[in-house]
Amino acid sequence: MLLLSPSSASLLSPQSRSYHVNSRSTRPHRPLKVVGMAKETTDGGNGIVEKVAIVGGLVSTPVIAWSLYTLKTTGCGLPPGPGGSVGALEGVSYLVVVGIIGWSLYTKTKTGSGLPTGPFGLLGAVEGLSYLSLLAILVVFGLQFFEKGSIPGPLPSDQCFG
Repeated sequence: MLLLSPSSASLLSPQSRSYHVNSRSTRPHRPLKVVGMAKETTDGGNGIVEKVAIVGGLVSTPVIAWSLYTLKTTGCGLPPGPGGSVGALEGVSYLVVVGIIGWSLYTKTKTGSGLPTGPFGLLGAVEGLSYLSLLAILVVFGLQFFEKGSIPGPLPSDQCFG
């Protein structure tokens, strides 16, 4: 967001430096000059969403890395864990990364740029990590498909944890 100030020295072209009279007033309009950049704020609820996305992304990307490593080395995803908690964390992690990428793509189509950097640049980092995770998912799943003929389903199978 730009902060603008009336000034006779303008960033506008020389042709636009003449004063224009508004039909409602006799006061001439002077060109505006950029005096500084305002920091974008995300008040109005997006602050909470950004923080949840940061925490979710920072937890999800290592879980996905662990999952992909396990898939590549054993041919199976993560074990279900106690009460299915590890498997649930794995599934939710994939959904979080897909959600962050979806939010990023939506923002890109609406504003022309990705997500804001967020506090300490963490939201931007999570966005980048999510895209890297997506690339790793495509590579490992593709290799798994070409080597084994399929990728494991979302539920634990007997061949992996039977």
